[in-house]
Formats: sequence, C-alpha cells, structure tokens
Amino acid sequence: MTGFIHSIQSLGTVDGPGVRFVAFLQGCPLRCSCCHNPDTWEAGSGTATTAAALVDKAAQFRDYFGKKGGVTLSGGEPLMQAGFAAEVFRLCRERGIHTCLDTSGVCVNDDTRRLLSSCDRVLLDIKYTDDTLYRRHVGMPLQNALDFLSVVNEQHIPTTLRQVVIPTVNDTDENFAALRRLAHEHACVDGIELLPFRKICQVKYDELGISFPFAHIPEADPAAVRQWEKQSNMQTIPWAF
Repeated sequence: MTGFIHSIQSLGTVDGPGVRFVAFLQGCPLRCSCCHNPDTWEAGSGTATTAAALVDKAAQFRDYFGKKGGVTLSGGEPLMQAGFAAEVFRLCRERGIHTCLDTSGVCVNDDTRRLLSSCDRVLLDIKYTDDTLYRRHVGMPLQNALDFLSVVNEQHIPTTLRQVVIPTVNDTDENFAALRRLAHEHACVDGIELLPFRKICQVKYDELGISFPFAHIPEADPAAVRQWEKQSNMQTIPWAF
C-alpha cells in the first residue's frame, strides 16, 4: 500500500497526547480560507512511501513516545488517502503503537470506517458551527463533519474537537455555545481545543503566487482564546497551549 507524504515531524507535541510521530499526508479537497498549508492541497505529489516503511520509520522513535505518545496522521486531509492510512494504523496497532487521526471529517466511506477501526483517538476540526460559513470558507457543508463525528461516536473513539478562533468570523458567544452543545451531544468527545488564528502561513501563499483569503483579518490573542474557553466552561485537553 503506497501513499504520498508531504512532510514528517518526528517529535511532535501538539498533535495528540504525548510525544508524536506526525506524518502530514499530501492532498486535500478543501480550500479553507484560514488554511496554513496550501502546499499540501495537490493530490498525488509529495514523497511516495509504503505503509510498512512509514511505520518502520515511526517505530525508530518509539523510545520517545513513552506510554502516552504514538503516531498521528495529519495533512492535508488524511481521509483522501484513507486506504493507505488504514494500513498504517493497522500496522501500528500490531506493534502496540497508539494512533491518532487529525482530520476535517470530509467524508465517510468503507475505507474511512476501516481506518477508524484501528484508530485510538480522533482530532476533529470543526471549523465553524454555522453551515453558511462552512460552505463559504471551507467549501463543504457542515453536515459532512457532523456525519463523520456520528460514525466516530458510534465506534466510541475518544475525540477532541478542534477549532481555530478567527477574529470577526467565528469568535462569538453563539459559535462557542454551539460547539459546546456539539461536544455534549456526542459521548466520544472528551475535550475541546481552541487554537488562535495565525498568519505565519502568508509566506507560503506568496511563494505559491496565490492570495491568502484571510490576510486582512487580525491574528487572535491567545489570552483572549483562553478566556473564551473559561467563559464557555469548555473541558480543555492536557496538551492545549
């Protein structure tokens, strides 16, 4: 089983619990206005590798994982290579390596379900809680992510909801209340992680010769984001901030 990798972070600390081997898979069908990795959009490019080779590489860092770390597949959008991702997670589980999927939940199909069958934790990016904003700034309906969350909930996979807080776009009481309700309605959700909007990706857009849709929007204040969490009584996760 061959997949395409954009890049690898061997000792990540923000993409799941503990120290993680993070593989960023190439290819994403979404065009999020706040995307930090436009260089991952093109499918079929990147570095080709087999699932076995990737897991062998990850296993070299196992001493650093400890009891809480493991392997995270991110992107891009890993569901675009769900068959490959499923094989990676299957091989990880055979070796007793914790697996974590960082996704936008773009689709649910047989490969997705097979992938989830070997997944220990999901990081699900709920970009907005309003369908109009989802369609305008993501390029897909909110329902796609909700359908994915329902399947994850059925399989009882511990899940963290993630959202980038974007000033003037989704930094509202209504949005955070809806996000909190979404967490309470799904027993699999054990935490919410709010991430401050940043514009360090601007250089990537400049290099690619494309415009950054949210270039005009101010960055989020991390202190304000933490205050939103407190005001919303959100159950945050250990590795947040």
